[in-house]
Amino acid sequence: MPSPTTSKVSRWDQQGREHVVRVQKAGVERSLICDTCDWRKSAQFLPWLKAEEHLAEAHQATVDPTAG
Repeated sequence: MPSPTTSKVSRWDQQGREHVVRVQKAGVERSLICDTCDWRKSAQFLPWLKAEEHLAEAHQATVDPTAG
């Protein structure tokens, strides 16, 4: 089994707090884990989009730090 790799999706809310969902990849399966509320979900397809949706819906965190 391949070793897992991790990336993250970060967004800020209107109060300037950072919220992060980590995307862990092991083979074709990806696990999403929110550092703010410990929400977890498995996602084979579009994990980063699902992470962005969670941040927007659960934490109202929509400010992308990489947009400029």
